[in-house]
Amino acid sequence: MNKYLKFFLMIATSTLLMFFMMYFNLFSFSHFFFSQTRLFMALMMGAAMAIIMLIFMWKMYSNKKANVVILCGSILLFAGSLFMVRSQTAVDDVAWMKAMIPHHSIAILTSDRANLTDPEVKELAKKILEAQEAEIDEMKELIEKLEEQ
Repeated sequence: MNKYLKFFLMIATSTLLMFFMMYFNLFSFSHFFFSQTRLFMALMMGAAMAIIMLIFMWKMYSNKKANVVILCGSILLFAGSLFMVRSQTAVDDVAWMKAMIPHHSIAILTSDRANLTDPEVKELAKKILEAQEAEIDEMKELIEKLEEQ
C-alpha cells in the first residue's frame, strides 16, 4: 500500500475514533446526539495529529511536495475547524440542543458517580443532576417539535 494512502487512512481512522470517544462519558446512550462541535473538535485533533506525525516522520515520507500539501491542508483544516468551534456559525437551534444534551449528560455522570462526602457538595451535585435531567428532557421535546415543522 502506498505510504501516503496508509498515512491518510491512519489519520482518518483516528479522527473518526476520536469523534466517537468524545461520547464515552455520556451517562446514558439515550443522550447520544450528533454534535457539530464534537465533529469540528475531532477534525482539529486529526489535523494536529497529521501535522505532528508528518513532522516527526518527515524522512519516512520522501515526496516533499506531497508533505507540504499535507501540512498546508492540515493547517487549513485545523484553522477552519477551530473557527467553526469558536464561532458556532453553523449551529442553529436544533444543532445547539443536540450538542448540549451530551454536554449535560457528562454533568449527570459526574454528579451521579463522583465519590462525594461533603454534605454541601453532595447537595450541589444533586441539584445539578436534577437540573441537567430536566433540561435534557426539555431539549428532547423541543428538538422533536422543531424537527416536525
